[in-house]
Amino acid sequence: MQLGTRWAVGAEPPASVPAALRPAIAEVEATLTGSLSSTTGSLSLSKGGNWTLTWLEGRPLAELDAGWEVLLTASGEVIARPFED
Repeated sequence: MQLGTRWAVGAEPPASVPAALRPAIAEVEATLTGSLSSTTGSLSLSKGGNWTLTWLEGRPLAELDAGWEVLLTASGEVIARPFED
């Protein structure tokens, strides 16, 4: 069993966040911070500001409260995308 964790946008991801996900998480944060800086000053002031790491079928899934997810597919590909409802 693998336990998930939460951390704030802009903070160093906890050690339990796989190295494979870290560049994509940083890219999402940079993209969103850049697009929001003119109106809010920082992502943490916008809708949501926390990541949640969970494990689905043994693979990591990091979800940002602002509507993004970064996941590792069964083939080992890292995907960053907006949530699909």
